[in-house]
Amino acid sequence: MPLERVEQLDYMADDWEGTDSCDEFEGELDNVEINLDDDDMPTKVTDTSAAQARKGKDIQGITWEGLNVTRQSYRLTRLEQYRNYENIPLSGEAVDKECKQVEKGGNYYEFFYNARSVKPTILHFQLRNLVWATSKHDVYLISNDSLMHWSSISRNLSEVLNFSGRIVPTEKYAGNLFEGLTLTQISTMAVKNRFVVAGGFQGELICKSLDKPGVSFCARTTYEDNAITNAVEIYESVSCGPRFMAANNDCGVRVYDMEKFQQMNHFRFPWPVNHTSMSPDCKLFTVVGDDLDGLLVDSRNGKTVASIVGHLDYSFACAWHPDGRTFATGNQDKTCRIWDLRNLSSSTAILKGNIGAARSIRFSSDGQFLVVAEPADFVHIYSTKTDYKKRQEIDLFGEISGVSLSPDDESLYIGIWDRTYGSLLEYNTRRSCRYLDSFV
Repeated sequence: MPLERVEQLDYMADDWEGTDSCDEFEGELDNVEINLDDDDMPTKVTDTSAAQARKGKDIQGITWEGLNVTRQSYRLTRLEQYRNYENIPLSGEAVDKECKQVEKGGNYYEFFYNARSVKPTILHFQLRNLVWATSKHDVYLISNDSLMHWSSISRNLSEVLNFSGRIVPTEKYAGNLFEGLTLTQISTMAVKNRFVVAGGFQGELICKSLDKPGVSFCARTTYEDNAITNAVEIYESVSCGPRFMAANNDCGVRVYDMEKFQQMNHFRFPWPVNHTSMSPDCKLFTVVGDDLDGLLVDSRNGKTVASIVGHLDYSFACAWHPDGRTFATGNQDKTCRIWDLRNLSSSTAILKGNIGAARSIRFSSDGQFLVVAEPADFVHIYSTKTDYKKRQEIDLFGEISGVSLSPDDESLYIGIWDRTYGSLLEYNTRRSCRYLDSFV
């Protein structure tokens, strides 16, 4: 096999600066100078199990021994060359001077399996909520133009819905776009309670039950030019049943019921909304977007209850702790900040990333952990029991399309988008890993 040479290590995000789309994105892990003999060249990059990893196989199947660079030196290069995307110049540098990282040493989740047949993708470089686990064995993700389902038991990957053609709703509801949608580019999604809600680049919403064929509802929320759907959240209203909330770049947040898919509220804000999160009691929701400050909002009337002040750039993630008093916000200043409703004058903790924004954050259902994903290479798991002063760091290579804990917190899935080493990584709680190993 001929020698493959690339002049320099390029980081994927460099090509994204100033763009909203990943269409021209290039420069993944295979942009490393390769020096392999014919006998050493692997015929196929294969899956990796926990047993193989314990014997020394790289969890992503990267054959470092065949490359002219070690893992350690490549890691140092990535750390040195990565340029964090900022809307406010030097916001990350200001944070670097302000706070230190939380010490490592936690070991809460162990690597279990890397599925190379699963190829997560990303459409918009700032939106990373494209992986959702509905059980410890069932994961839904976006791969190119399709919503895919992965079963970690059968190791089977199947298509649930293809967005490249025309999607026509099969059920009759007021407001349904009966002529359908064509060539929808999915920017974000949520999967919960056997239902999928996907949002598109032109303000599209597509709702599908996982228990029956067809699409229940589809609509265009807005026809403004700047109409991308930035985030979707499915939640259970205490008094009104299942609902979902869609955050849009047109500065709006829309709430729909999930029985007849009627719009119940349309709240407007002074800037594009990048993410929202409903509190466990459904009385308040957090709003973050293209502003330094976030908002705490009354869910009944959309009025601002409090401002969330402290971040130095725009935020793209937020999540509530199950206790209903604590919530977290993730920002392009490379921090995730923890807030307490009882005193919002300042954050109770500032959790700094290694290379980039806190793009996706998740609290575990039992409240013991907070998972924070950077745009690439690092996922951090913080222990809430130690007041976020101890963390586990998952070190990998590639863009992160999303992270998701299973509802029982037993499994953690990480979507990796890379031209050569794209895959779905599965981690399990330490107490369950050795039991599950027996099935592999």
